[in-house]
Amino acid sequence: MADDVAGDAPTLFLIAGEPSGDALGARLMAAAKRLTGGKVRFVGIGGERMTAEGLVSLFPMAELTLFGIFELLPHLPNLIRRIDQTVAEILRMRPDAVVGIDSPGFTVRVAKKLRSADPAIPLVHYVAPTVWAWKPKRAAKYAAIYDHLLAVLPFEPPYFEKEGLACTFVGHSVVEGRAGRGDGPGFRQRHGIAATDRVVAVLPGSRKGEVSRLLPDFRATLDLLRPTHPNLVAVVPTVATVRDRVAAAIADWPVRTLMVEGDNEKYDAFAAAEAALAASGTVALELALARLPTVIAYRLNPVTVALYRRLIRVKYVNLVNLMLDRMLVPELLQQDCRPDRLAAELGRLLDDPEARQVQIDGVAEVARWLGQGDIPPSERAAHAILDVVAEHRSIRPQEGKPRTGEQRP
Repeated sequence: MADDVAGDAPTLFLIAGEPSGDALGARLMAAAKRLTGGKVRFVGIGGERMTAEGLVSLFPMAELTLFGIFELLPHLPNLIRRIDQTVAEILRMRPDAVVGIDSPGFTVRVAKKLRSADPAIPLVHYVAPTVWAWKPKRAAKYAAIYDHLLAVLPFEPPYFEKEGLACTFVGHSVVEGRAGRGDGPGFRQRHGIAATDRVVAVLPGSRKGEVSRLLPDFRATLDLLRPTHPNLVAVVPTVATVRDRVAAAIADWPVRTLMVEGDNEKYDAFAAAEAALAASGTVALELALARLPTVIAYRLNPVTVALYRRLIRVKYVNLVNLMLDRMLVPELLQQDCRPDRLAAELGRLLDDPEARQVQIDGVAEVARWLGQGDIPPSERAAHAILDVVAEHRSIRPQEGKPRTGEQRP
């Protein structure tokens, strides 16, 4: 438990590769500091939020914010170099635990090399891979590499435990944000938005590729809605990794458009909005918790899609729909991600109170499944990681003793 390690401050090497992982890592760091009375050290790779909690990143996290095979290939040499650099730094430092936070394209490769180089370093992965959706053999792959897995959905642990990998359900960190507690009136007042204005939250994603693919369609969607909704205001929450790209793209949008940054502004925008148009991803869960009716859109490179379609085992991409096993939130993907389709669905949410209420009512059960309760998910995750550290310390060989035949803890 936390008390077992607080006396001798543990060092955790954390690795996040994208903004959602950066948010998870920051909350994890804050929880670990609370549980140990601040007697914990952090090193690794992270973004703005983890830096604010005290992490000095080995290199900019933005280098890892990649998605899809086609998008990854041009950056592969640098990615390999960063993997080797990260492994070398961990072997030099020998932290009490290495925690990979999602981003399996990078974190799993690092963990695999570490497992071969030094089996004594405890390896934890935060956010279980979606083996229930695709590539079920990954459960065995993770069991061969990691000492512990942290799952964000309650039905995930059995998939890994049957492979011999300890797995703890901690809940989804999205419930710890202010997604359902934003200040809508305050947001409208700050930004000069009239009571009669119709606010739509537009969320094109946090990766450069998805932003580039989705923003032109989102612009055309608003252009189609403008004649019937003349007082439409678009609010575009964004993050540092794509800020400049988003700002340039929305400069000539056909309706009044505001770009905002930071969680507080984002959640206040949710409270001020009547509907949202969003890329598929973690933000869809935040929108559900905010009870904001949403249309989900996504488009990948066709080459990537052709490969993924052979592997996908689920009917939906939005976790809300997956958990309910029905299409509550409209999903317009690939060839269906067209301005006319997007405008029709978004217009329906703006104009039909009954359609809005159906979504609002439908996400209540999902919010409970995501882990809303007395113990925050980040605290559960920190407890589990500190338990791994305490267990490892209790069985660690004495300094100088050989590790002949040493196996995973």
